[in-house]
Amino acid sequence: MTENSNQNPEQIARDKIDEMLCEAGWLVQSKKKVDLSANKGIAVREYQTDVGPADYVFS
Repeated sequence: MTENSNQNPEQIARDKIDEMLCEAGWLVQSKKKVDLSANKGIAVREYQTDVGPADYVFS
C-alpha cells in the first residue's frame, strides 16, 4: 500500500500542490486558522469568496 492509498485524487493533488507551494516559500494555511502575519507569503486553502470557494487564495 502507498501512503496515498486512502485518499481520493483531489486530496492527493492538494497534498502535492501544498508541498510545491511550501518548497516555493509559501506558508500554506487552513481557512480555519489564518494568520496573515505568520509569513511573507500566505496561501489559504479552500477560502470562501462571494462567488464560491477558491482552491487557494494568496496573500
